[in-house]
Amino acid sequence: MPLKVLIVDDEPGMRLVIEKTVEKLKGFEVIGGAASTEEALKLFYAQRPQVVFLDIELQGSSGVECAEEMLSINPKTMVIFATGHNEYMPRAFELYAFDYIIKPFKIERILNTLNRIKDITEEKREVKVIEKSKASIALDKLAIKNKEGITLIDPSEIILIQREEKSTVIYTSNERISTSDSLGDIQEKLDMTKFMRSHKSYIINVSKINKIYPYGRWTYVVKFKDTEMDALLTHENYSELKDIFNL
Repeated sequence: MPLKVLIVDDEPGMRLVIEKTVEKLKGFEVIGGAASTEEALKLFYAQRPQVVFLDIELQGSSGVECAEEMLSINPKTMVIFATGHNEYMPRAFELYAFDYIIKPFKIERILNTLNRIKDITEEKREVKVIEKSKASIALDKLAIKNKEGITLIDPSEIILIQREEKSTVIYTSNERISTSDSLGDIQEKLDMTKFMRSHKSYIINVSKINKIYPYGRWTYVVKFKDTEMDALLTHENYSELKDIFNL
């Protein structure tokens, strides 16, 4: 299946340039273009693109706010800011945008970014494997409120916890538990010597990690034992993990 691409820019000519560049590579499909945040979010909710090219200064609105909304729905959305201003780069870093491209740019710059995305999604990049013995974890149960009442979970069985569709979801090897509790609420109940807030949208069980590889300019992807799920890891937390594992 090709990766869906949304192009958000208030200049029709720029949208066309990016669209024609995307069409040069197999594995991508442009599902639409938008000139405003409102239009972009409508397309995002309807089509759920994996890749978004996003100008920062749009008609009467901010591309940064648009990116925040998209990433709150799907933190793995690969947002590529394409803008004529470099002063927004610190904000892009805070959002962990996949890339930040300054206009005017060369076509090769876009193609390089798209090829990196292909490498990541097709798992062709060399991955770094981290082997680690399981940590000893307390047997206390974690009480999670949900629509069915209260679910009791053994923390040692948790693989990751993530924000998903504006809810918080806890994954074990055989369960998916959704709750209205925030990540911060759950974090307060966990032993954070065994878990890590790897990203604003994820908490991970460090003992379950078995692979880490780059994902974008400032972020990594973490793979786990016993699940196909994965999580995002910030550059700062990647450095912390290297210290933990003496790498």
